[in-house]
Amino acid sequence: MRTKQGDSTLGAGRAASQPLALAAMMLAVAMTFIDQTIVSIAAPDIVSELGLSTTGMQWVINAYLLALAACFAFGGRLADLWGPRRVVVAGTLIFVISSVLCGCVPAGDHALTWLIVFRVTQGLGAALLFPAALAVVVAVFPVERRGRALALFFGVTGALTAVGPLLGGWLTAWTWRAIFWVNVPVAIIALVLTALARIPDRRRDESLDVRGALLIVAGMGLSVLGFQQASAWGWDSAATWACIAGGLALLYAFVRYELRTPGHPLINLSVFRDRGFTSDTLVLFFAMLAFVPVFFFASVYAQVSLSASPNQAALYLLYFFAGFAIASQWGGRILDKRGARPAMRIGCALGAVGFALWAGKLTDLSMHDQWPYAALAGAGIGFILAPASTDAVNRSIDASYGEVTGITQTIRNYAASVGLAVFGTILTHTMTDRVTETLSTRGVPPGTDHSVARDVTQAITGNADTRTPSGDGPLETTMREAMPAIRMDFAEANQWIFYGMAIALAVGYFCALRHPGGRATPQDGTASQDGTPPTERRPRDSARSENGD
Repeated sequence: MRTKQGDSTLGAGRAASQPLALAAMMLAVAMTFIDQTIVSIAAPDIVSELGLSTTGMQWVINAYLLALAACFAFGGRLADLWGPRRVVVAGTLIFVISSVLCGCVPAGDHALTWLIVFRVTQGLGAALLFPAALAVVVAVFPVERRGRALALFFGVTGALTAVGPLLGGWLTAWTWRAIFWVNVPVAIIALVLTALARIPDRRRDESLDVRGALLIVAGMGLSVLGFQQASAWGWDSAATWACIAGGLALLYAFVRYELRTPGHPLINLSVFRDRGFTSDTLVLFFAMLAFVPVFFFASVYAQVSLSASPNQAALYLLYFFAGFAIASQWGGRILDKRGARPAMRIGCALGAVGFALWAGKLTDLSMHDQWPYAALAGAGIGFILAPASTDAVNRSIDASYGEVTGITQTIRNYAASVGLAVFGTILTHTMTDRVTETLSTRGVPPGTDHSVARDVTQAITGNADTRTPSGDGPLETTMREAMPAIRMDFAEANQWIFYGMAIALAVGYFCALRHPGGRATPQDGTASQDGTPPTERRPRDSARSENGD
């Protein structure tokens, strides 16, 4: 017979050191959040040293996010079966060993393959680590203190994403490889604190849904592959649509299979019967379409159009995080007093306006003129992430925390992967068209202008000054004269990306309107959308045990 998650370990959880356990889990998870953004700042140096293309570099970033999205549900379920402390340790070791290997990538023809493979294993380690870390926090804190602990966990780890650009800019000045090696001391401290905290562990004697895990991994990988490769294959390519349609079909098959699977499915989809949980996940999906991609596109824009150094690009992103950090605090207070719905509505509205105004200022080519709008966009995201994530977890009364975290984080990281792929494709096509027009007006012959424009688009991932062609030929001379115009072309192409982010948050606003409102409290009771009191709603495990399961 299964017991409600948390109840069987509550007494043991109180014997653990709660501050040490929370600090250990936040440090371990911080590595995974920082890694979502730190690579974007170092992208130009990585491309320059290893000779990668724009699409190749996007895959280095996206491989991590895609592995996170595809394996999160698996990681959450594994934490239930093996015990969260064991999975935290395993995930941390996989993540840090992969980080070291990413930093040791050799230059040459196999550099891209090497980076992508170990970025995937990094993502696998993070997918094991995050849901298990959350389960540890749930286990060691009693019900009356769990809400505050969860809010702190989500708020601090989310805010630590800001460390990525700043740390990346500083480390890249030494060597870009250090952005991966910096995870080693953090992992060691996290593992030591985990050992000192005497964290309780538990295991469930249940089977693992291998078929469901394979379906979701294949579906997410194939669909994102189609979106990502559309820039190279074209939107009129049969291969592009075969990948997208095939991936979505596999995800649909996954949902159907999970709904019909008796016993212990990979994900208990019945949690979506809670309208608040569904609204939370939809808002998180549309927010994450903007949140992770903005680091890559804004940092590359700063280094190309604004001719900024990596450190200056990090400061440019700091405007975004200033708004994010301040709004995260307000969002947490609103969540405590009034629930998640007001914070999500405010955040989506502010974010949509902020990204739209920021897009309009990109062609000014002035970093300082853009800071109010970057801060406003960051504030919008800050109001959303912690309240929506915490509210979703608090509504997990009918499912385990591992499963619910698997669902929310799978959706978040899948959205980030899709956002990078789709926006990257739009940027490539728009930039190529604009550079083709720029070269054509300067007398470059038809045909040649388009091929050169594609080469320029692939090459521009760093400071445009370092990409200025040398030589005395007419084409090289024309390219040197056209570089200021090409920087403006890149700024105009990025406007489409930022307007797209504004639209994503506008859609998120309408999803937030569907939230039933109210405050969800962790584990000891959650009001349903039909008003059923918490005491009348049986946990899934109790219902199963009464039916003889």
